[in-house]
Amino acid sequence: MELLILVIHVIAALGVIGLVLLQHGKGADAGAAFGSGASGSVFGSAGSANFLSRATAIFALVFFLTSLGLTYLSTKKSDQTGVMKSQSVPAGSAPSSDVPVPSAPAVLPAPADGGPKSGEVPKPGEKPK
Repeated sequence: MELLILVIHVIAALGVIGLVLLQHGKGADAGAAFGSGASGSVFGSAGSANFLSRATAIFALVFFLTSLGLTYLSTKKSDQTGVMKSQSVPAGSAPSSDVPVPSAPAVLPAPADGGPKSGEVPKPGEKPK
């Protein structure tokens, strides 16, 4: 399915490029009004511009829709496309990280000599107890 949409997408892209290159610019209309030979073309003087602009719009619409389709299909692919996705994690173990997890600070018992207790900070200029 994806390959078919991709082929249609490439054909639509080439069609838009080709049709845009075939069309005349806005400056060519003034030359056609003075008989530069555009009225003798297959589509007539205004018919070629109308046909080419409609065909370009159709190819552009197909290109847009296939772009959306390819985007939708690429998001629905299996998650097993990456290199590391094929590795399995053993049951019961959490994935490890390179960053160490800090532990809670240990609570120390109060010193026997009556010094500052755990968590107490002596004030500046005060002697420790």
